[in-house]
Amino acid sequence: MPRPKPSSGTLKKTDERIAAQQLRRRLKENRTASHLGFTLAKATRGHVILVMKIDARHLQIHGVVHGGVLATLTDTAGGLASYMACPLGTRVATVEMKINYLEGAERGRLTADARVVRIGRHLAVVDCDVTDDSKRLVAKALMTFFVGPFAARANPR
Repeated sequence: MPRPKPSSGTLKKTDERIAAQQLRRRLKENRTASHLGFTLAKATRGHVILVMKIDARHLQIHGVVHGGVLATLTDTAGGLASYMACPLGTRVATVEMKINYLEGAERGRLTADARVVRIGRHLAVVDCDVTDDSKRLVAKALMTFFVGPFAARANPR
């Protein structure tokens, strides 16, 4: 369902609140995010913060959070930030992702802070920082997302 055009700041805030509620529900329903323990700390227009408490399921053989878990955390945060920058009902899909792993994280919480850098008609560029409890920059990602309606398949598989 498309987001109505705001006629005042109040409607805009209402849409933002509705979108944030949708994100919370979708995050709980998403098997990957739920399995990895991602929780939504903040959701505003073009900005999302996810938190993950580190436990044994996140660690690789050397006792630090696996890079794939960090990539999943940033991808999820970036996709949600893109969704928050679009009209309600817009679909979002990752097109490209580049991530730098800067520090190992062994315990505590990780915070993924994703912000839309630029959004166009069909693409959103998102920057995401992952920090630990000591505010160390653990990972940094730059991502591109497709935003808009998905074409219906003529021959679905």
